Amino acid sequence: MNMQEQPVAEKMVFRNTNGHLGRNISVTPTNSTSRHLCYGRIILNRATPSVSFNNGDHETALLCLSGSGTVQVDGESFGFAQYDSIYIPRSSTIEVRTAAQTDFAEFSSDVENRYPLRFLPYVGISKDPALKFTSGKPGNVRQVSICLGRNIEAGRLLVGFTISEPGNWTSWPPHEHAEMLEEMYVYFDMPWPAYGIQLVYNDLDHPELVTVVREGDAVLMSGGYHPNVSVPGHRIVYLWAMAAHREKEDRQFGVFNVQRDFNLG
Repeated sequence: MNMQEQPVAEKMVFRNTNGHLGRNISVTPTNSTSRHLCYGRIILNRATPSVSFNNGDHETALLCLSGSGTVQVDGESFGFAQYDSIYIPRSSTIEVRTAAQTDFAEFSSDVENRYPLRFLPYVGISKDPALKFTSGKPGNVRQVSICLGRNIEAGRLLVGFTISEPGNWTSWPPHEHAEMLEEMYVYFDMPWPAYGIQLVYNDLDHPELVTVVREGDAVLMSGGYHPNVSVPGHRIVYLWAMAAHREKEDRQFGVFNVQRDFNLG
């Protein structure tokens, strides 16, 4: 049986998640391997200039991938440019609007408690070496931006993005954090013909997933090591979002187990 045809893979890989106007939720615990993490896109233009919704019992993170727009939360408005993000507490009324075009990634997770609303302009994140930095060595060099990390208070969500050097590996050395966190990658800004290879495995001889990934694809890592690599001459670029299993207590960035026989040295 082809790896992509296995039932577990059907709940780990979601294609073309950026293919529809309006607000479209692609991943929830009901259709995937995730326990808490949800993901969707809000893609607007002059024909479809706005969407409104209430996030109910979910905390929400919005990150602007392209264009510009306005996010209104319970009547308070914020102007967005590329890579700006916002943390929105549960039980909020949300409107996203654009005068031209915009593309937002939406991540959410169920929470018991309500945490402070925070708008996070990327200009501030990009100047903070604890939030934007270069990691890795030759062959696995990448730039990491932490948008919603220790810089905010939240229940489960951690969100950011990674941009590799062309032809490089990321999520290297292979690591896992399944006891505390589930994770998702969403690939973007990888124009054709760029692609990467994503692995997810607990046993490298019998991987849960080995698949090609392109712009618009999403892959869940509820458990296991999850390195990836871009093809020569092209970058692999992806959003990463994590949800803590235990609210607040497990919401820790950078706590992981490295695969045996690999190390950080």
